[in-house]
Amino acid sequence: MGGKMTRLDGEWLLTGAAGQIGGILRTGLRSVVQGLRLLDIKPLTADSSSERVYRLDLQDLTGLTEAMAGVQGVIHLAGIADEADFRDLTEVNIVGTYHVFEAARRANVGRVIFASSNHVTGFYPTGVPVGPDMAVRPDGFYGVSKAAGEAVARLYADKFGLEVACLRIGSCLPRPTEPRHRHTWLSPRDATAAFVAAMAAPDLRYTTFYAVSANELGWWDHEPGRALGYHPSESAECHPPGSTWEPATDSVQGGVLATPAYTLDRQRPIRAKFTRS
Repeated sequence: MGGKMTRLDGEWLLTGAAGQIGGILRTGLRSVVQGLRLLDIKPLTADSSSERVYRLDLQDLTGLTEAMAGVQGVIHLAGIADEADFRDLTEVNIVGTYHVFEAARRANVGRVIFASSNHVTGFYPTGVPVGPDMAVRPDGFYGVSKAAGEAVARLYADKFGLEVACLRIGSCLPRPTEPRHRHTWLSPRDATAAFVAAMAAPDLRYTTFYAVSANELGWWDHEPGRALGYHPSESAECHPPGSTWEPATDSVQGGVLATPAYTLDRQRPIRAKFTRS
């Protein structure tokens, strides 16, 4: 979305409000919504009378349901945002996402915006155009957990009638810091615009789109986002990490996350269970 920012009625709840993107949206949405309910497992302080703070774990389904009472919608950012042990990702990113959607259903929330990830399709080769209608190809267990979250989101849209948008987030940083970001960068300004587009879209049932800036060498289809009203305004080409761009060396779009070591080094040993005969 460009130009004048949309103004929305009511309060919205933001999970993961203490995280990087949570901080971006907390600032960017102040002029968009009437109030924000900020939810995180980490301590937070309300900065104004339009903010309310909830310190909750995603495993607390009852607490999540109570925190959502009366909100217009939920933006679900909370979770593990990198490769990790598969069991931790299952508990936080998959079970936790189920709890968010189930709490939204119980609280009669109309719309949920789910922060997915570009790593859902990170094993596609670099240079191959990818859209949300293509098969998922996760580049690690983190990508698997986000693909599972998208499946949960789709179920709650189809079976229970929630309005759902899944945003496959690019590399959200103040500036690009590596060659891969020439293709994947998402500026903080464009991040806010992507979420506002999903929050404000009329006649939404279920959609998935890549939240990425207007990078000239981007890999991902912009059309699904445009159809929702998302029009990014910044490009990585204007912000090279150095005096010029170094050539990218990755063979697949997920970059280092797609390497075996990046996943295996983060798994805890599985202890065998022995039984006495």
